[in-house]
Amino acid sequence: MPRETTIELCKEDMKFSAGHFTIYDASHRERLHGHNFRVSVAFTSVVAEDGLAFDYGVYKSKIRELCQAWNEYMLIPTQSPHLRIESDERHVFCLFADERIPFLAKDVLLLPVSNVTLEELSRLMLERVKGIMAPSDLAQVRQVVVKVFSGPGQSASATWREGQVQA
Repeated sequence: MPRETTIELCKEDMKFSAGHFTIYDASHRERLHGHNFRVSVAFTSVVAEDGLAFDYGVYKSKIRELCQAWNEYMLIPTQSPHLRIESDERHVFCLFADERIPFLAKDVLLLPVSNVTLEELSRLMLERVKGIMAPSDLAQVRQVVVKVFSGPGQSASATWREGQVQA
């Protein structure tokens, strides 16, 4: 039986700061606020005879880039049944219940999620991490777990296991 190891990448600069609001139902949402989010990624992989699982060093910079892509934006979900999004050349408007919430378009990042929660952010980040993995590394990796933290002691994770079609 091949030997396995889990390599966890949770560097100090694997983080992003972003604004959001959580939607609870058709008429209740959080007020706008933000977090200093942190990200960790754990890869469970087969260890080859040379003692190396795979070159995970390349993923440190790629995960940092994924975090940077979400940094300093207002994160808005595009798949919420309770939120409509309108825009013009300079603005994005979130229509929720009887509210029309305006944002500068340059400050908004529309995410393909149903809500901007730790659960959804970890799932989307997992999809993005899997998308940057080399096929040769995916052949060695048995499991990937992405955790997104909204603060110390509070996180959600999403897991992909070998044989799963999607995250």
